[in-house]
Amino acid sequence: MPRTALGDVEHFVLIALLHLGDDTYSVPILAEISRRTGREVAQAAVYIALRRLEEKGLVLSRLGEATALRGGRAKRHFKLTPAGRKQLRDAREAFVQMWAGAENLVKKAPR
Repeated sequence: MPRTALGDVEHFVLIALLHLGDDTYSVPILAEISRRTGREVAQAAVYIALRRLEEKGLVLSRLGEATALRGGRAKRHFKLTPAGRKQLRDAREAFVQMWAGAENLVKKAPR
């Protein structure tokens, strides 16, 4: 049975795509995650997440033009699908519901 739940990096990638807009590629996605979270995420983890998200139908990709700057290689560009946007809305709502009333509990917890 395929895994449908999203992991942290998959969530971060989807949100980065939301911020960056359509037609972006892995390097800006990685930079956006690092900038917004302060976490260092391996480039390989972003590639794996993008592949899984595409398999789940949450992102689409296309191969760009090959460039001399990249040694004749092309970049793979990604964009959110409507299903990816829905997944983000649903995940956010689930987290908001889980956090309802928990803020005070966290504040009371020993440090």
